[in-house]
Amino acid sequence: MKKLFLALTVLFATVTAFSISPTKVNAETTVKIASDSAYAPFEFQNDQKKWVGIDVDIMHEVAKINGWKLEMSFPGFDAALQNLKGGQVDGVIAGMTITDERKQTFDFSNPYYTSALTIATTKASKLDDYSQLKGKALGAKNGTAAQTWLQNNQKKYGYTIKTYSDGVHMFAALASGNIDGAMDEVPVISYAITQGQDLAMNFPSISLPGGYGFAVMKGQNSNLVDGFNKALAEMKSNGDYDKILQKYTASASKKAIPKKAVYTIASDNSFAPFEFQNSQKQFTGIDVDLLNAIAKEQGFKLKWNFVGFQAAVDAVQAGHADGMMSGMSITDARKQVFDYGNPYFSSNLTLATEKTDDSIKSWSDLKGKTLGAKNGTASFDYLNKNAKKYGYTVKTFTDATTMYSSLNNGSIDALMDDEPVIKYAIKQGQTFKTPLKAIPDGQYGFAVKKGTNPELIQMFNNGLAALRANGEYDKIIGKYLANDAPALTQDAKENTIGGILKNNWQQIGHGLLITLELALVSFVLALIVGIIFGLFSVAPSPVLRGISRVYVDLNRSIPLLVLTIFIFYGIPNLLQMITGHQSPLNEFTAGVIALTLNESSYIAEIVRGGVKAVPLGQMEASRSLGVPYVTSMRKVILPQAIKITIPSLINQFVITLKDTTLVSVIGLVELLQTGQIIVARNFQAFRVYGLIGLVYMIVLLLLMWVGRRVEKKMK
Repeated sequence: MKKLFLALTVLFATVTAFSISPTKVNAETTVKIASDSAYAPFEFQNDQKKWVGIDVDIMHEVAKINGWKLEMSFPGFDAALQNLKGGQVDGVIAGMTITDERKQTFDFSNPYYTSALTIATTKASKLDDYSQLKGKALGAKNGTAAQTWLQNNQKKYGYTIKTYSDGVHMFAALASGNIDGAMDEVPVISYAITQGQDLAMNFPSISLPGGYGFAVMKGQNSNLVDGFNKALAEMKSNGDYDKILQKYTASASKKAIPKKAVYTIASDNSFAPFEFQNSQKQFTGIDVDLLNAIAKEQGFKLKWNFVGFQAAVDAVQAGHADGMMSGMSITDARKQVFDYGNPYFSSNLTLATEKTDDSIKSWSDLKGKTLGAKNGTASFDYLNKNAKKYGYTVKTFTDATTMYSSLNNGSIDALMDDEPVIKYAIKQGQTFKTPLKAIPDGQYGFAVKKGTNPELIQMFNNGLAALRANGEYDKIIGKYLANDAPALTQDAKENTIGGILKNNWQQIGHGLLITLELALVSFVLALIVGIIFGLFSVAPSPVLRGISRVYVDLNRSIPLLVLTIFIFYGIPNLLQMITGHQSPLNEFTAGVIALTLNESSYIAEIVRGGVKAVPLGQMEASRSLGVPYVTSMRKVILPQAIKITIPSLINQFVITLKDTTLVSVIGLVELLQTGQIIVARNFQAFRVYGLIGLVYMIVLLLLMWVGRRVEKKMK
């Protein structure tokens, strides 16, 4: 009996033991975590010989929230990974960047910190640019993102690489002159500087995609990752995460002195998630939030101008804007005309097709296809560069709204854009997919016109470093790109005309008001100028007739779109070349000037035709009675000519009203531009543009009806 009881007991214990999942983590389970040994401010020993740092505090708080018994070891970065692979620890937290290569071996938590790389030198060093590194020796820790970056760019810059097991030995080698520079993460070098080390950060920083993640072996301990993510979210919501960051990174940031009361910043208007209008009709996005936070941190004021990507580029070049923040990739070609701040985001290019389109599975499938890209972007350059190789044609767009709509309606077979932008669009309900592997694109930078506003670049760099250090940068990025980031909310669903009107009637009304103001002001001025030159054209003086002919022919020979762009961008640029000072022009003023010049030339011809239509004998009869020429015109000819020209003038006003849409190219938010901004948010191109067309139709039909009534009364 005893043997039977003993056997049952053993069997029960065995069954119980096997019933416990190997990945189960509970209060009784000891969680073993390895970390780096010298990676301040993430993990290091303080003067009481205790291990502290951002990673250490975060891990302790995570364990506390989950009820885990935590055992942390600090063997060094490389050894920590080996311990994880060997099963001696359950996870690693060591300022470890999430990369595609590491994802093949490890499962990562959500990113808990976003960093950037830079090169540290001694204070006495004069190195401050990557182009000066030829023949120099640079140090990096083994297995780090810094080492990978140095290896990938070694041929380009011509340096040699020395590898170290930890930061202590690497910075010691730098201090002793064994290496000329040491690449590491910005917060690590910043912390070392605050601790009195002979280090300087004079090189531009390089943003790291992915961020830091807590890692476990692939396919194992998924409960640890889930628990980490859950605790991290709780820490961010209750403020504990911010407290930990401030504990190790709080320090007075560098400040530069603004030289202007307000800096004008140009940007795109439909490049979600970097800049777009939210449901409250306010522009928001990564670029907007980031630069606003930098301005607040550095103490300067901003005035945003969301005019579209190409218009923003032109605005900076023409002096209409002091800087540009618009998801702009840093390229060698652009460096010829722009000065950039430190990169603030790393991105890839990717190709999007309709979700139901299975015809594109590789680049060779693009032969004969039509691909879309925005003018002046890295996507546009890449597609044009490889068009012959793959046999596709490239269709150019001025903004993302029309490009995405073209893919929806089948005008193009695929489009190329920045990966986060396309993923965000898919998240907002676009029926796209990305069938091909993304292409590394480089990094986004804040730009100013070359040689101008150096203090603005300095303030941007200082502010960006401060935001990275205090965690604000991570918050902004996570707000738009995190997996659990909320989709846009709307007061009413914008998949119906009624919903669009309900949410946007004030915005559409304001756009219509701008359109009417632009048309009325331009037409009144054009009427005055046109009548003067029209009378010149029928004057007895050959000089006046010649002046009129030149004015009319010149203005009629230039397309209105070209004239508008020339006035807004070309004239200020010319004035700057002459005076050496920027002379920006208001969009509305530039639009009025362009429309006035163009429309007045046609009105002058209308007036000339009206006067010529009055029988010549009436002028001769008046003059034979001794009435002067001017009086004859005023009393005899013009009253009849006015009646003749009324229908043509009303028709010209209709044309002027429709021509206002061309002014949207310089960024004036009139009715059409308003529609583009709304489509950028809700992707309802058919309904929104249909509604905008309906508004134009109602206004113009009403105008034509009034014109006919006036014409009838005049007769």
